[in-house]
Amino acid sequence: MKTQKPYYITTAKIEVGGDQKPLIEEVEIALRKGEILTLLGPNGAGKSTILKSIARQLSLIAGTVRLDGEDMRTLTGAELSKKMAVVMTKRLRGELMTCEDVVATGRYPYTGRFGVLRAEDHAAVQNAMELVQVADIGDSLFDRISDGQRQRVMLARAICQGPEILILDEPTNGLDPAGIQEMRSLISSMPETTGATVLISSHLLGEIEQMVDQVGILNHGKLLFEGSLQQLQKHSRGGILLRVLDAPKAAAVLQQQGVKAAAPADQPDTLQLPPLPDEALAALVCTLAESGVGVVGLTAQTKSLEDIFLSLTQTSGEVA
Repeated sequence: MKTQKPYYITTAKIEVGGDQKPLIEEVEIALRKGEILTLLGPNGAGKSTILKSIARQLSLIAGTVRLDGEDMRTLTGAELSKKMAVVMTKRLRGELMTCEDVVATGRYPYTGRFGVLRAEDHAAVQNAMELVQVADIGDSLFDRISDGQRQRVMLARAICQGPEILILDEPTNGLDPAGIQEMRSLISSMPETTGATVLISSHLLGEIEQMVDQVGILNHGKLLFEGSLQQLQKHSRGGILLRVLDAPKAAAVLQQQGVKAAAPADQPDTLQLPPLPDEALAALVCTLAESGVGVVGLTAQTKSLEDIFLSLTQTSGEVA
């Protein structure tokens, strides 16, 4: 499944507030079929704006959203419901609806309360509730269940549409650690159990890195990075700490090679070098040895994924 042609979601300077200022710059996301992609960014980066625009939950003052080149505004309600289903952070108020009734509203078109659904709709509702393990609370009132159960019910509601793309906005928001772990497990299984491609938004790298295939890092309405977690980790190479017997001489030799080296005040025998490829580093060590400078030790520093995320997103400004 992962070798199939990806969906390309493109946006062109989305403006939603009427203030003649685009909230989202031109963004292209390669959403590969059968995979899970997370739009990652700090609060206010524009994640929800993009998801709501894709799902036609925002009225665009200016800009366009296209899926595989097709303008999303041209889709009928039935076409849109088969193309994608959405679970947003703002949870549906069920009031006196049972959980089964809430899940049943995901069928298009919705024909009434759960008890009068067509047989095929009834089966889809039951299958979706079993898949996310809420079949045992079908008769419970939606407003009387826990946040974690509500999130599962809303996920079942989206699944029973049978969408090609499942869009989840901050799916672990408000859940306790056990609920977060359960939701991770459910989402990880979605491509296999439902056949859907999954697009998630989150501002917490630690909550999503165990379940995603691809990551897009967003800030100020701009896509700063898109690729696999493995590709993101290639950015993790940090500086080099080089312990030498003669730091001043070593610094002079390195300067001749065009490499800037700084000596930390509390480590006079250590030089801080910028990130270097392995081959270049090995050549520098040989040059130092040929110049009579003994190299005592070498430590390659690495950045955590959190550090990489922060380095890409630490700028000012917010969008919705």
